[in-house]
Amino acid sequence: MDNIKLLTIVLTIVLVLMVMLLIVLGLVYVSTKLKSKEEQEKKSEGEGKKKTRKYKDYKVESIMDFMEFDTVVDNMISQKDGMRYIMVVECQGINYDLMSEAEKNSVEDGFIQFLNTLRHPVQIYTQTRTINLDSSIQTYKEKIKEVQYAVEKQEMQYNQMVRSEAYTQEQLNKAYFELTKQKNLYEYGKDIIYNTEKMSLNKNVLNKKYYVVIPYFVEELGDNKFDKEEQRNLAFSELYTRAQSVVRTLGVCGINGRVMSSNDLVELLYMAYNRDEAEVYGLDKALKAGYDELYSTAPDVVDKQMRLLDKEIEEEALTKAKAKVTEARSEKQKALQEKRNQKRDLIDELAKLIIEENTQILGEDIVQSAIEKIEEKEEEGGTKENVKEKTKRTRKTKTA
Repeated sequence: MDNIKLLTIVLTIVLVLMVMLLIVLGLVYVSTKLKSKEEQEKKSEGEGKKKTRKYKDYKVESIMDFMEFDTVVDNMISQKDGMRYIMVVECQGINYDLMSEAEKNSVEDGFIQFLNTLRHPVQIYTQTRTINLDSSIQTYKEKIKEVQYAVEKQEMQYNQMVRSEAYTQEQLNKAYFELTKQKNLYEYGKDIIYNTEKMSLNKNVLNKKYYVVIPYFVEELGDNKFDKEEQRNLAFSELYTRAQSVVRTLGVCGINGRVMSSNDLVELLYMAYNRDEAEVYGLDKALKAGYDELYSTAPDVVDKQMRLLDKEIEEEALTKAKAKVTEARSEKQKALQEKRNQKRDLIDELAKLIIEENTQILGEDIVQSAIEKIEEKEEEGGTKENVKEKTKRTRKTKTA
């Protein structure tokens, strides 16, 4: 009996322990489920918040909200919805290190004077630009093409002069000198282009520009009862006065300055906001590309052909005119040469005519003797054919 009771007690304890263990396991399971449910709810809430934030990040906004200016008008930069205007003075730098002591002292005194005359805030802005030499090289190449065309044209004219044999050696030498000068100019231009391209290859040519930024706040007007246009006009008047004062005081230091125009300010802002792309695609290219046009059209084909035809007509007319002028000059040269060949005959004939006109004064015997002597000299200096012709001419003269 005692063993049965003991066994019963042990089994009861085991059962109680098992029940307690099951209860504990049930509590753990329930708590785990609750935690996982809470985590899922938090995760869903977080995803909802992230989706909302993502929508805000990709909201379409105006680019002008990002820019620090509103517009460029009347040589001024407008900011804060017309409540602030800026005018910029571009200054030319000076090489301070290469100056003498007296020049350095003069520059320092002038700069101190500039600082003492300031009655308004200013900002000194330096902008480093990469110089793109492509446009300059292209301009040089176009000029060289014109020189090359002139050289070819002048060479053709010189060869034509040589072939015509109607020009003196002095004229040929002068034409050859001009041709050589043009050839040297052409070779010099080609060397400049080659050296410039070689210099700019894999190298960045930098240039520093210096600016003095002068601001003006509409709040300075005090009781502001003006409209936007009047505010802008008053701001321009005040800023221009300040800018001219800055230019004059900087001129004492030897620094040349000028007030930047609206186009210059647009280029300045373009360089500031597009520093990396400005070297490849500058403002001048953007303007020439017609980015602000809705569409672009090619020129009319007929107009294009008409221009080409006009150019061909002009070139052919120029060539023909030069050929005819050369031909006329050659004929004139031939006439001159013939007159030179007949010089002696003309002199003799004129001498005979003068003697015959003075027959009454000289007498017939002297006139006849003088004419015979002239004819004897003609026979000595001429050929047989010339002598025969002169004899016939003399007989005709005597008969007359």
